[in-house]
Amino acid sequence: MRKILKAGGKGIGGMVDFFYPPFRKYMSIQLFRYGVTGAANLVFDWVLYFFLYNFVIQHRLVNLGIVTLSPHIAALAFTFPVSFMTGFLLQKYVTFTASDLRGRVQLVRYGTVVAANLALNYFGLKLLVDFFGWWASPSKMAITILATLVSYISQKKYTFK
Repeated sequence: MRKILKAGGKGIGGMVDFFYPPFRKYMSIQLFRYGVTGAANLVFDWVLYFFLYNFVIQHRLVNLGIVTLSPHIAALAFTFPVSFMTGFLLQKYVTFTASDLRGRVQLVRYGTVVAANLALNYFGLKLLVDFFGWWASPSKMAITILATLVSYISQKKYTFK
């Protein structure tokens, strides 16, 4: 499985690197890869969130037995594990390929950073949707942009150091 992931990462990295030359003056290849793969994962997360929120959950409360989730929080809970894994794999096999840390250590550290971002997403959605009354999808997008900035610095300095 690791060989497949490495080969896939090399293939995706090669496609991303193809578009790098015009940006060479302005940023490192690592920052460019982070931006492109992060943006791809971000758009994937937004589309998945929008689809689940609007077509699966259909703006209804989700009763899990012991707790009932508001629709925007339920969509976040269901999209999180998917975007977590796709984000980790892209960062490990495309962006931060030079890291010597073991995969388990990277995963735990990545999880720590993502947990902080999840808290930021949760409290941000609660604030923007429940307190200010904003629409859920644009609120999710605004919060994700802030979380992305925090994430890049954390991933570079901590997770894949």
